[in-house]
Formats: sequence, structure tokens, C-alpha cells
Amino acid sequence: MSARLASGVWVSAYLTRLRLADIPAYVTAKGDPTAGAVVVKVALLDGTARAFERRSDLMTGARAWIVLAEGQEVEVDALLARARGRDPDLWVIELEDRLGRTLLDQDGLSD
Repeated sequence: MSARLASGVWVSAYLTRLRLADIPAYVTAKGDPTAGAVVVKVALLDGTARAFERRSDLMTGARAWIVLAEGQEVEVDALLARARGRDPDLWVIELEDRLGRTLLDQDGLSD
């Protein structure tokens, strides 16, 4: 079993990778620096957005990023506001990319 990175460390490294890829990103909600869950929202700059969260497979324990919500950006924002209301430790990172790039499928971020 491998140790998981503290959330704040992961977020910092992720923001650096996004910056290097010229993908604008902002922390819109800062969560618990050690164990807060992370949601990544990508605004497609056409009024729509997608939000991703990391989930663990109950059978294998493998972790993967899945789509939490997608559709009109105002609706995705409302869902994230409700989630943040239930979990004040939740991190929300917002990206702006017309192509929907998140880099979440890259090594070190995907699992």
C-alpha cells in the first residue's frame, strides 16, 4: 500500500503542471491541506463545464477520476456549492480550457 500525498501538496503540484501546459487554473475553494477531497472543474468557455472527482473502486481499491457533473456552467457551479456546503474540507480547482484539457489522465495524476 502506498502513502497518499497530502491534498495541499497534490494541489500545488497539479497547479504547476497546469501552468506548464498553459492551462489557466484557480483554487476557488481551499480545503483541508492534509486529507481534503479534490474536485476539478473545467470551464469550456462556451457556457458549459465538467467537474471531476476521484473515486476508489470498492472491489480493487484502484482510484480513478470520474465525471461528477457536466452541463451548463451555472448548474455545475450550483452542484459544487452544495458539495462544498456538505464538506468544508473539499478543494475545488477551476480550469479554463476550450478543449476541456485537465491533464488528469497523465502519469502521477491519473491514479
